[in-house]
Amino acid sequence: MNQTRRKFLQNTAVVTAASMLAPIQNISANPFKNMKAKAGYELLFMQTDWGFEGTRDEFCAAAKKEGYEGIEVWWPGEDKAVKELFDAVKKYKLEIGFLCAGSQSNITEHLASFKKSLDAICANSYQKPVYINCHSGKDYFTYEENKQIIDYVTAKRTSSGIPIYHETHRSRMMFAAPVARNFAEKSPELRFTLDISHWCNVHESLLSDQKQTIDFILEKTDHIHSRVGHPEGPQVNDPRAPEWTKVVEAHLAWWDKVIERKKKNGERMTILTEFGPADYMPTLPYTRQPVADQWAINVYMMNLLRKRYQ
Repeated sequence: MNQTRRKFLQNTAVVTAASMLAPIQNISANPFKNMKAKAGYELLFMQTDWGFEGTRDEFCAAAKKEGYEGIEVWWPGEDKAVKELFDAVKKYKLEIGFLCAGSQSNITEHLASFKKSLDAICANSYQKPVYINCHSGKDYFTYEENKQIIDYVTAKRTSSGIPIYHETHRSRMMFAAPVARNFAEKSPELRFTLDISHWCNVHESLLSDQKQTIDFILEKTDHIHSRVGHPEGPQVNDPRAPEWTKVVEAHLAWWDKVIERKKKNGERMTILTEFGPADYMPTLPYTRQPVADQWAINVYMMNLLRKRYQ
């Protein structure tokens, strides 16, 4: 290789690296560096066990090692599994948030299952969860059927003192932005887990044409699932890749508004890093090999958002 060609390739590599680093540096910047948070503001990062193939103890150990304050998992149900979970959580001094849902297509059976799970979480004698995140209802239930779940959650939140949220999730009652707004307008006490990646997919956009509705939902958001979606899917292949910079920036702008309110009000903010495994994570054909490392991406998101929102 002649010197001219070698020099050209070296210069090209430097320029390419710089162009890749620039957006990363921009999204790492703290937009609130000149804002003093009111006393009481607290930022807790939770890790998902979705896709983790080890034991409960191994998962909790790994989350603690990475610097997470807690974990978010489904309620185990069986007594032995419940004890195993809480033993690990206690051992590694982690906070815990729970997922709760019903799966039945019949509203009577669905509601009974949902109530049983929610009641068990609230009544557990091991450790009070910092929140409960509900995959609430079904997108095909009627308003009145889904409203039964909202009413039960509201009553349980009051009686237990545990924050309980409804997630903005495909296939559930909050599957679309205007639908969620309708529920929240008619039930002002309703609070959200914002997983806005789903809505990017549902509405095939970055929601610029629904700003008023999104702002309304952001005001009622207390917990964030920090997965990055795009108009054609609920998860980009790797948020570190420069081609997704604009999409990542759109999500950060939404999350920033929630954080700003929490800082001003002096309230706790919980964030789950929830990039998922295959097939949420895009894979190579035939081998189903994931195109990126799920765990590494979630840790990257945790570090990025901690620097931005601390």
